[in-house]
Amino acid sequence: MTKSIKEKETSAERISPYSDEELEYFRGIILEKRDDAEKELNILQSSLRESMENSTDESAYSLHMADAGTDAQEREKTYMLFNRTKKFIKYLDKALERIDNKTYGVCKVTGKKIAKGRLEAVPHTQLSIEAKLKR
Repeated sequence: MTKSIKEKETSAERISPYSDEELEYFRGIILEKRDDAEKELNILQSSLRESMENSTDESAYSLHMADAGTDAQEREKTYMLFNRTKKFIKYLDKALERIDNKTYGVCKVTGKKIAKGRLEAVPHTQLSIEAKLKR
């Protein structure tokens, strides 16, 4: 006998091994990290904007070639950090979705509970230590 969609949704409602109180605890950690990442993203964005404005304001002849190269390298590094931070925020958002779906804290490889200490250290992880070490 096949289950209806509604029956499947109810049976899969709580996959998370953590209680609602624990999930809210993790939500707090994630929101704090997300807030910090948003602040960092704004700083990086301002830095990139400022760097781009400064590079167009000065003529190519006023800077030494080495200075221009250093400036370009710094812009590239800032841009990479900017993209990395954006990606981190996406991971945090997906972790919040898993909390909402009550699927947070389950290893996507082993299907086992991810240790609380690991989630406190890396709250967006989807892998248990066991699965991470196998990769």
